[in-house]
Amino acid sequence: MSDAPPPHRARVDLPDWMRNPEPPRRTLGRRLSGLVDGVPALAAARRRMWAWQGRTRFGERHPTTAAIGSFVFVLVTATLLVVGTLYLGWAIRQGRI
Repeated sequence: MSDAPPPHRARVDLPDWMRNPEPPRRTLGRRLSGLVDGVPALAAARRRMWAWQGRTRFGERHPTTAAIGSFVFVLVTATLLVVGTLYLGWAIRQGRI
């Protein structure tokens, strides 16, 4: 009796296009990515951009401070818009504009 394992057989008979797919197409995005990877300065800039995108934002680190700051900014902006609108209305009624 031999101890040789039985020959391997695939569990599913896949079509040939699934077993041997075509290589990915050379789209504009892939060509630009290859260009960026080929130039060291551009590759370094890409890595810096990825690191910058992965950083923790101020609003995530300090949510209360960000909420209070946002509220104050919106309050001041809304107040200036209302006061400006009232001033324009007054100036139009007085005939200055």
